[in-house]
This record gives sequence, structure tokens and C-alpha cells, in this order.
Amino acid sequence: MDSIYFLIMVALAALAIADLVVGVSNDAVNFLNSAIGSKAISFRTIMIVASIGIACGAIFSSGLMEVARKGIFNPGEFYFDEIMFIFMAVMITDILLLDFFNTLGMPTSTTVSIVFNLLGAAVAMALIKIGAQNGSFTDVINYINTDKAVEIIVGILSSVVIAFTIGAFVQWISRLLLSYDFQKKPKWTGAIFGGIALSAITYFILIKGIKGTPFADQTYGFIGGITIKDFLETKVYEVVLINFAIWAIISYVLIQFAKTNIYKLIIGVGTFALALAFAGNDLVNFIGVPIAAWQSYQAWIVSGVPASEFSMEVLSSKVETPTLLLFLSGMIMVATLWWSKKARYVADTEINLSREGEAKERFQPNYLSRSLVRYSIAVSDWVASAVPPSIRNSVDKRFKKPVINLSKDKVLHLPAFDMIRASVNLMVAGILISVATSYKLPLSTTYVTFMVAMGTSLADRAWGAESAVYRVAGVLNVIAGWFSTAIIAFIASGTILALISFGKGAAIAILLFAAVLLLVRNYISYNKKTKEIKVEDRLRRAESRSIQGVIEESAANIANVVKRSNKIYSNSINGLAKQDLNFLKKNKKQSSKLALEIEDLREHTFYFIKNLEEAHIGASNFYINAMGHLTDMSQSLEYIGKVSFNHVYNNHKKLKYNQIKELKEIDQKLEEIFDKTQIAFEKKSFDQIDAILDSKQELYDLVLQKIDRQVSRTRTEESSPKNTTLYFSLLLETRDLMTAMMDLLEQYYQEYDSSVPPAKIEQEK
Repeated sequence: MDSIYFLIMVALAALAIADLVVGVSNDAVNFLNSAIGSKAISFRTIMIVASIGIACGAIFSSGLMEVARKGIFNPGEFYFDEIMFIFMAVMITDILLLDFFNTLGMPTSTTVSIVFNLLGAAVAMALIKIGAQNGSFTDVINYINTDKAVEIIVGILSSVVIAFTIGAFVQWISRLLLSYDFQKKPKWTGAIFGGIALSAITYFILIKGIKGTPFADQTYGFIGGITIKDFLETKVYEVVLINFAIWAIISYVLIQFAKTNIYKLIIGVGTFALALAFAGNDLVNFIGVPIAAWQSYQAWIVSGVPASEFSMEVLSSKVETPTLLLFLSGMIMVATLWWSKKARYVADTEINLSREGEAKERFQPNYLSRSLVRYSIAVSDWVASAVPPSIRNSVDKRFKKPVINLSKDKVLHLPAFDMIRASVNLMVAGILISVATSYKLPLSTTYVTFMVAMGTSLADRAWGAESAVYRVAGVLNVIAGWFSTAIIAFIASGTILALISFGKGAAIAILLFAAVLLLVRNYISYNKKTKEIKVEDRLRRAESRSIQGVIEESAANIANVVKRSNKIYSNSINGLAKQDLNFLKKNKKQSSKLALEIEDLREHTFYFIKNLEEAHIGASNFYINAMGHLTDMSQSLEYIGKVSFNHVYNNHKKLKYNQIKELKEIDQKLEEIFDKTQIAFEKKSFDQIDAILDSKQELYDLVLQKIDRQVSRTRTEESSPKNTTLYFSLLLETRDLMTAMMDLLEQYYQEYDSSVPPAKIEQEK
């Protein structure tokens, strides 16, 4: 039986490495997004700076490891075997939960995950012990470090409001003082801002953050023979003022003589500092439990006491973590940072929610987001009416975004936000995280950095009338994900602990095997999804400024839509014939996806018209009409996919043999037209459209013939109202689909016919 604990240690070591990889994939957004979103420095430079910060932070994080040992539960109330089961349940749950959120591309909190995993497993074990001893449910509080647990949980939750509020306030003040033309301001303004930002970052991260490391108790003569920790606590104002003065002077010298962009320097230093704070604060979330298990195992081995009788009071004392383990953990985190694709996928969520101007909105508005936006607008209007117009106009000028004029042959990939906002994001987040770190509170770096970014976005007026409901819905979705993390972690960890407690070694083996299968499945599923995104035919926005350019450029889009329409329609008929629910469900998703892509193209109409040259305004009518026809096609396909799925999903009677046969006949004829259309647009042989249009009436007559036959069947033999409704719906939508497609073809052919010289047309014929 004793050998099981050695095997548990081996499993925990492997889980620790996996948790480091999964955790960094989730948390990398916390220190990368500001630099990536602002595009102030190259991506390679960002990664190098962040890697150095992680390596340094990992080495200096030893003092925080006690959170996993005694921060949530009272170790003296448990025996060695119970503690090992708790740690195993926590690690299995943690890695699966984080990987799940990474796969969804949603940033969650590794701190919340580990805290509630520990709490759930400890409570479950306590209940098992109480049940075995016929104790009272209220005895649970004896097993849990309630004061510390409540302090941690309250700190984590309050950080959401604090981070958002402080981020918004600092950003509003910064923009008010510097405006969007900060590069044109006098050099001393940049020096002052640089002094404040850099001194805040260096003081709270590189100096105050040292209080959580072994160096905190070192004494030096030049600071009066007291410890670094005491010096920082008693000489706060002196250190802050001297730090600010030094950095302000350095900033001015760099701006004046070295022609340095001080904001880029702030972003670089801030990225390093936030990466260091992340590693110093969050490393406990990844390896704190395995290290606590290892220290428990060492104490038990030398004790000679049976595992079920060895009290874990030893975990209550402070034990330093070997620097080698911290260094190796830091190296794994750095490697993950460079190689993890999921880290960059998760980053897109926060960047797009804080982006200036247009972005592909991932989240759909809901009742709560609409209500919050409506209420906020009302409050904003009330406040604006109470402020004198002169002050209001003056403030509005400071927030007026510059207009960027580009030559017509250039395309500018704008950053998500400017360097002022990126600097504030890093400065405020770094200060909040480092303060928590210095007091050894496992504050959620995800909560802080995300909410600071959202607060600065709101204050910077990035959420306008065009995007507010989508952005607020996104923030609410992410916050809901955070709370669900806590609930799921608590319940899942407790459940797994119960399974391990009763099943012992067999349960651990089965759970580990299941965890590996789930991780591999998620990895394969994510890679497959990534490859599909890369290779799939996506619709591309028009950039041309003339009708001929739009015709040529949109040919690939039309061929794409026709190919996918052909597949969606055929799959609907085949799915109905086979009564294959999963097949129809996937097909329904494909039709909805096509509709969303076409809707995205329609939303681009404003920018397309703005981009047109004066001599080619007529291209706008062509583009608008083409988008209308594509929309009609997608709506018909979406309806066909939906009614086909619902018919099988609701277990209605299968379509009759003759109905399926007739639908297949239509599908075959439609497929011929789709194939010819696809070839014509892929090869840009628009002269072939005329021949395709000649088959229009033949298909219409075929559909009409099937409608007449179904009318006759309904009057004489049909007994299923649902089948009749479905069949007529399919035929009518097929007719609408063909109408939209033929109208689109006629539009292209007429434009082609009018633009090509008659002699060339005759020659092509």
C-alpha cells in the first residue's frame, strides 16, 4: 500500500509540468496583450522581454508556496493519506478545467481555479471524515482555514471592481492630460508621465515585490542596518519620491538627447514587470500543490508512522522551496510561452474587447448588456447636462481621435489601442498585482489585467454606439466564466476526491487515464479546428474602387458561396433521407456560419463606399445588390438546414420514398447548375453565365411540377401534416434560392456584357 504514495508523487510531478503548460497558455494574455495590442514593439522583442521577466519571477516566488499548504485548509486536521488524495484530486481537476477554458479561447483565473479546487477537495474530505466519526456538519469549519480562505476569496472578487475602477480613472486622467496627440506634446510631459509610470512599475514590482522573497530579511548598512522589508515599510514616501525623480530625469534625457520614444520604453519595462509579477504570483497555482505533496512525502518517509496516522501539522510551518525547482518551472513556462498556440488564441478575446473602432465581434448582445448600455447612456447624458458646455467641449477635444489619411494604394493595419492606454494597462495592473504579491495574497492576475484593460477601454471611449452592447456582453460572458470556474472547480474537485477516497489506487489510475484521454482529445480537436480555419474557404472583403475591380475581386467569393451552397443543400436532402440527426446538426451549423460571413461582408459596405473613387460611385450599387442576393441565398439555405434538422430532431415521420426521390432529382439538377456556376467564377469566364441562365426556366418548371404532385398526394393519400409542411417548405425555399442565385448571375452578366467590347464577345463565343 505504501508504494501508492510514491506513484502518486510521480503522477503529481507529471501533472505539475502539464499544469505549467496549460496555465501559461491561459495566463500569457495577462502580460502580452498590452504590448501586442499597441504594436509598440515587435512581437519577437515582446516575447524575449516577457521570457526574462517570467524566469526572474519564478526564482523569486518561494515565499508564496505556503498558500497551497495551509492557505485554504488546516493541515493538522488531516493525515498524510488524506492530504495526498486531496492534492491528487486538485491537480487532476485543475488541469482539465484550465485546458477546457483554453480550448474555448476564454481567459479564466488560475488562482480561482486552484483556490476552489483546494477548498472543494478539503471540504469533501472533511465531510467524509465527519461522516465516518458520526460528527456534525458544522464541524467542517474546524478543517478549513476559514479566515484565510475568506480573505483570499474576498480579495479575488473585490479585485474585479477595484481593477476596473482604478484602470478607468487613471486612463481618463492620462487621456485628459495627454490627449491622442501625446507625441506632439512638450518633452517634459512625456518625461513626467515616464517618471510616474516607470517609478510605479519599478517600485511596486522590482522593489516592493521583493518582500515576498527570501531577500526581504537581508540587512544592509547603507539603509541603517534594518531589513529591506522594514526599510520599504517605514520609508515609503522617501523611496517613492526619489524613485520618481530619478526616472523623470532619465526619461527627459532619453527623450531629449537619445530621441527615445518613452512610451515604447514604458511598455517594454511594463511587460517585463507584469511577466515577473505573473510568475511570482501565479507559479504557486501550478506547482504549489505538487511541491506541498513532495514536502509532505519527505516528512512522512522519515517519520516511520503509518500514512493513515501521520498528522500533517508539518505543513503549517514555513518551508522554503528549492531554487532549482523554481528555475526549472520558470524554464517550462518560458518554453510554453514561445510554443503554445492556445496562448495566442486566448489573447484575441481580450484584445478585441478593448480594440478601438471596428472589430469582428465574437459575443452577441443580450438583455443585460443592452440594459447596462442603455442605463449608462442615460447617466452619461445626465452628467453631461450638468457640466457647463465650455468644460464639456474642452474635455471632448482631449478625447478626440486623430484622423489618419492614407494614400489609396496603402492599407494600414492599425493597432488595437495606442501606447498611452497600453502604458496605463501595464502600470496599473503591475501595481495592483505586486501589492497583493507583497502581502502574499494569491490575487488573480487574470481578473486584474482583464478588468484594468476593460476599465481603460471604457474611459478611453473605445466602446462607442456601434460596439458597446457587444463589448459589454463579452465582458459579462468572461466574468460569468470566472464564476463558473469557481463553482465547477469546487464541485468537480470534491467529486473526484470522493472517488479517490473510496476507490484508492484503482480510482486514481482510472481518473489519470481519463484525464490523459480528455487532454489528448482537446488537443486533437483544437488542432483540427485550427487547420480547418486555415484551409477553409472564407469570404474576403472587397477592396477595389471600381466596378470592374469589384467584379474580378468578388468572383472568388461567389465561387466560394456557390460551392458551399451546393454542399449545404445536398447535405440537407441526404440527411433527411438517412434521418441522420448529427449530420443535419453539423450541416445546420455550416449554413449559419455561411450566413454570418455574408453578414460580415454586408457590415463592410460602409467602409467599401467610403473607399470608392469619385469616378466609380456606381460600384456601390453593384456591391449592395450583390450582397443582397448573397444574403437571400444564405437565408434560404439557413432555413432549409433548420427545418430539416428540426423535423428529424422532433422525431416526425420520415419523408416518403417518392418525396425523397423528387428532392434528389431537384438536388441533382441544382448541383449541375452550381458546378457550372462555380467553374465560371473560379476561371472568371463570365461569358459562360449566359448558358447557365438558359437553364433557369427548366429548374423552375421542375420545382413547380413537384409542388403540383405534392398537392395531388395531399388530397388523395398524404396523412402527415408535418411531412407536407416540410416538403412544401423545402420546395418553396429551393425556388427562392434559385431566384436569388439567378438574379445574382444576371447582375454579373449584364455588367460584364456592358463592359466588354462587342467584338470581343463575338470572338469568345
